[in-house]
Amino acid sequence: MKQYVVDQLRYPDFEKLKAFLDQAYGPAEMGGIYWICLEEGLLTPVQAEHRECHPLVAAIDLQETRLSLELLVRTRNRIRCSCIAYADDQQRSWLIDRVDRMLAQLEISV
Repeated sequence: MKQYVVDQLRYPDFEKLKAFLDQAYGPAEMGGIYWICLEEGLLTPVQAEHRECHPLVAAIDLQETRLSLELLVRTRNRIRCSCIAYADDQQRSWLIDRVDRMLAQLEISV
């Protein structure tokens, strides 16, 4: 799995991240899993066509000592579909930028 990982988090940073993610994306599912919906303008042509698969999301897994952003764009409606794929360059940049801005906003230096 391709991921963007921020590790060696301190517990106070974990608490800040959890509070932020809970507010921005709702309570975590399955442990520390949060879902980030990709904006429509970021979708590939195949992803945009698959309206029944929307919203398309990427997962953030928050644990006490690390945050990992999966770079797989997926639907939560199906297990397999041709619209599920690793983030392209634009999507990857957008997702990583979201995490980096969140860390900066929360004044978490890693």
